Amino acid sequence: MTESNRSGQFRGAREFLKGDLFKGRGDTLLRLSGLGVVAGLLSAALVLPWAGSIGLVARDTAAGFMAMPSDLEVPPLSSRILLTTDGGEPFAEVAEREREVVGLDEISPWMTGALMAIEDDRFYEHSGLDLRGVLRAATRTAQGDTQGGSTLTQQYVKNLLIENAESEDEIESASAQTLNRKLVELRYAIEIEERHTKDEILEGYLNLSYFGAGAHGIEVAAKRYFSVSAAELDPGQSALLAGLVRGPSFYDPLSNPEAALERRNLVLDRMVATEVLGAEEGAGYKESDLGLDPTPRAGSCSESDYPFFCDYTMRWLKESDLLGESAAEREQLISRGGFTVRTTLDAAAQDAAQAAIDKRVPHEDSTKFAAQAFVEPGSGRVRGLAQNLRHGFDDERVGTTSINLAVDQAEGGSTGYQAGSTFKPFTLAAALDEGLGYGTSFSAPKNMSISGMTNCEGGRMSSWSVRNAGESDGGSHNMISGTKGSVNTYFAQLQKRVGLCDTAEMAKKLGVHRADGGELGVWSSFTLGDQEVSPLTMAAAYATFAARGQYCEPRPVRSVTDDETGEETKAGSECEQVIKKRTADGVNHLLQQTFDGGTANGLDLGRPVAGKTGTTDSAAYAWFAGYTPNLASTVAVGDVRGGEKHPLQGVSIGGRYYGIVYGGTLPGPIWQESMRGATASLPAESFAGSPGAFGDPKAKPPKEKEDDSDT
Repeated sequence: MTESNRSGQFRGAREFLKGDLFKGRGDTLLRLSGLGVVAGLLSAALVLPWAGSIGLVARDTAAGFMAMPSDLEVPPLSSRILLTTDGGEPFAEVAEREREVVGLDEISPWMTGALMAIEDDRFYEHSGLDLRGVLRAATRTAQGDTQGGSTLTQQYVKNLLIENAESEDEIESASAQTLNRKLVELRYAIEIEERHTKDEILEGYLNLSYFGAGAHGIEVAAKRYFSVSAAELDPGQSALLAGLVRGPSFYDPLSNPEAALERRNLVLDRMVATEVLGAEEGAGYKESDLGLDPTPRAGSCSESDYPFFCDYTMRWLKESDLLGESAAEREQLISRGGFTVRTTLDAAAQDAAQAAIDKRVPHEDSTKFAAQAFVEPGSGRVRGLAQNLRHGFDDERVGTTSINLAVDQAEGGSTGYQAGSTFKPFTLAAALDEGLGYGTSFSAPKNMSISGMTNCEGGRMSSWSVRNAGESDGGSHNMISGTKGSVNTYFAQLQKRVGLCDTAEMAKKLGVHRADGGELGVWSSFTLGDQEVSPLTMAAAYATFAARGQYCEPRPVRSVTDDETGEETKAGSECEQVIKKRTADGVNHLLQQTFDGGTANGLDLGRPVAGKTGTTDSAAYAWFAGYTPNLASTVAVGDVRGGEKHPLQGVSIGGRYYGIVYGGTLPGPIWQESMRGATASLPAESFAGSPGAFGDPKAKPPKEKEDDSDT
């Protein structure tokens, strides 16, 4: 196209714009047609070389323009997800885009005035297309000098397209600096003006816009930079925020204050020029500094009262069909936000656990950890997740971690810790399930060798040397005394009697699995708990005993409520009777004995309680797992650097020296104190009686018995 031809087309467009087509609102159809003609003429006159790429030709540009898609959806703006405790107390706000939607009457008039002054001072006069601005910008763009000319409505459309985008390609397309995109944007803008009032558009724009520093929407921006609400913004503050929408990163006052100051003053000049602000007042604000009073970014679990429970909940929601059947649907809903999650968190249990853990295993300057999980029997509701290490992402800072130490790796946790003798009840359950009684006895010396066991594939296991720990006594034992004393050599023989595979299968029935997602290893020492599991997994397994054989999948959510409609969706329990009631009742009876002169002696709660200590080989980790009929909890203690290399021997923790940490010496007292607080408001329920089929519940081991094991 020659320069003279282009100039002639520009003159024709200018002549057309001198008409009276838009002096009045007029008939909607006529006005839309007129806008289409104008847009068509502009595209024909200014962008003819590109017309073919968008399916338009010069002779019917107006018709082609009006036929372009115009039904742009204005969805509810993405906002925060509110998490509350089971009692309804908020403890976290999570948002991929931190935003608080407010009405136009909740936004300072100085803010709307500043925005229009710098971006679109004829906002209330045009119908989505500012002909003067478009002609000026299009002329310069066609000459190779890209210029902006978008109205606030067009900018609003662009932001909506980005908000609605479901892929990086769609975001890039919505932001592309092309005339094609501008025409699409313009067509949507005309339709938006038809369906919404100016005030609605302005309100939507201010709530949708990004102001940098993680602040989406004017309310969060006002708080982020000035620690005030949008309604409280003064002219200077409004000018700074209005200047950010053009380039939030470049004009960021927190990282680039000089550019922000220059931009703010430019906006103040425009406010004076458009008579939003008096000249003297504008000069006064230009002489002042930026006046920043920033508020740290919120909208993430790290800022919540219970960050690890928050993280666990959000991960669970992404995998649960509560928010949708597909992963994409769930991701989109979480990204959009706008709902409240009532979690299963019991603040009393959580706070009691935190206090007990912090008291005995302080996080400051320590590599030792303590982690605890609570599960409600019969429902699977996770009532608390606590640990001593604080939430943080600096690997070099001792006493902090981003890892949720109480849950599986796939849930944001670790690869787990060997659970020690807390695995022994699975052998008890397998034995009782197969009809063995409390009186099943073995001579259980300090050391012995076990051979003849086979795995689940029928493979014969090699001979296994096993010895009792320092907390165990040798001699003749039955189920009751062997459990009270946690006698390794007794349980090794009981496992052989029951069958190694049957013991492992019982554990699996109770929901036991490795924290790293791998298969449970079925080998000779299974009963001694050399598998890496999480405290939550063990709490859920012990809750199965408390629920008389009913296993419930752990879950942290009671319900999700849509903030706009108030519609509540409840999360149901996924429970299954996995073992016989009498088997669970028998285990419950045996585990109650540990508090009566056993390894859990002195750790009772003043109500019916059952439990088991656990200490791994060489004290790499120490555990306590226990429960009442209405709450189960487990505590694990170790070293975050790895218990195998840094065992709990000859260590000082919380100002106390331990020659060796057993399950009853540190995890046990943590469990006792936290459970007292957690069960304070719960009824003191009793366990079902001991099943008569298993024999005398007070049976004592024989004084002498022939050793029927391989030694």
